[in-house]
Amino acid sequence: MNPFCFFNEIFNMSEVAVGQHFYWQLGNYQVHGQVLITSWVVLSIIITLTILANFKLTPIPDGLQNLTEYITEFVRDLAKTQIGEEDYLSWVPFLGTIFLFVFVSNWSGALFPWHLLELPNGELAAPTNDINTTVALALLTSIAYFYAGLQKKGLNYFKRYIEPAPFLLPVRLKHYVNYIQILLSRIIPPINPKNFEMKSNL
Repeated sequence: MNPFCFFNEIFNMSEVAVGQHFYWQLGNYQVHGQVLITSWVVLSIIITLTILANFKLTPIPDGLQNLTEYITEFVRDLAKTQIGEEDYLSWVPFLGTIFLFVFVSNWSGALFPWHLLELPNGELAAPTNDINTTVALALLTSIAYFYAGLQKKGLNYFKRYIEPAPFLLPVRLKHYVNYIQILLSRIIPPINPKNFEMKSNL
């Protein structure tokens, strides 16, 4: 087994397409314009609500302040449960950002009449409707996972991938890539099964 075959599988994910797209040309690259548009809308909603909720703080929260404090406490308690008492606090901003983006994106797909806004090609939909968004979130989370391990244990963190025997390294890496693909497969099919097209074997 090629120890670096897992890189090929990651790059093959770029061959997965869902529906038609409205492409923007940025230099030598084409990006999905409709995803950027809806992502900006989602981010604008999050930023606006955050500013309004924290514009005038009161000792007894109500309205939007109460909502934002509830979300903060929810993410904090979740991080505390999963990460532990010692290290959870520094990860609350990261987890909260991912949580809010995914949550608002998914609900925007259910509540916003995106289909009423026409594009030259493709159609507007929730940002998480695009596989590139879900892959980016999965890779970002994976990078954070490795960073946390290195921060905690240094280079000794990588011992887990070669124990109890070094020849298990390719198997461990393959397992990790499969784990990412399984997470993606749970999100993609229900989104738009009619337009789902697989161009590579996951």
